[in-house]
Amino acid sequence: MRLVILDNYDLASEWAAKYICNRIIQFKPGQNRYFTLGLPTGSTPLGCYKKLIEYHKSGDLSFKYVKTFNMDEYVGLPRNHPESYHSYMWNNFFKHIDIDPNNAHILDGNAADLQAECDAFERKIEEAGGIDLFVGGIGPDGHIAFNEPGSSLVSRTRLKTLAMDTILANAKYFDGDLSKVPTMALTVGVGTVMDAREVMILITGAHKAFALYKAIEEGVNHMWTVSAFQQHPRTIFVCDEDATLELRVKTVKYFKGLMHVHNKLVDPLYSMKEGN
Repeated sequence: MRLVILDNYDLASEWAAKYICNRIIQFKPGQNRYFTLGLPTGSTPLGCYKKLIEYHKSGDLSFKYVKTFNMDEYVGLPRNHPESYHSYMWNNFFKHIDIDPNNAHILDGNAADLQAECDAFERKIEEAGGIDLFVGGIGPDGHIAFNEPGSSLVSRTRLKTLAMDTILANAKYFDGDLSKVPTMALTVGVGTVMDAREVMILITGAHKAFALYKAIEEGVNHMWTVSAFQQHPRTIFVCDEDATLELRVKTVKYFKGLMHVHNKLVDPLYSMKEGN
């Protein structure tokens, strides 16, 4: 496990975007070799998406041979609703890059058979060869995707009832009206994300500090589902200084020390064009 600590949100977003960009470029995707990327929604990844769009527009990055699988979608919200995750992904990312719409997979929260939709999503991931890099964010209660506290750490894509904390947190997107906030969602499982070859989790802001503490300094606990990724062979937590406020000083010093060791070897903030 790695913890990458940047000074602020913008630098954390840039680091994450360049890491994704480098992974895709190094993979050398082509017509018979697609890079498969898992993607989140919410406010945290917006800066990362903006940077990825910049790299695409500058000619450094193509998504022509990339397949994406999103983490979740609300149940019962029309696809064209401004707060659906279909709308979020197309408005904030997909319509600005060269991805084939057929390769951008998002769960259908209006499917006639929701369990069949979840099972089909798992099959599509398997048929794509699995996820190369799954990018995620977390809630203040440590949930990843909509795997709320108490979720099974080996769970698969399924229908979930949202926790009240999540509904309250999402009310800001629905004019503060709790009655408008969906109470159920389709979500990939913790086990689905754990199956990815690599996982990168973005955690920014002081309001996520306790969740980051639970994620890396305490044991694996299904009440803090993000803690499961302690057991993944290739997990990177990318955070800003504010998110480290609950960590022990020696933990922060340890991981900052590792960052200096890694700098010129793997730091994606070195120019992609220079090949460093």
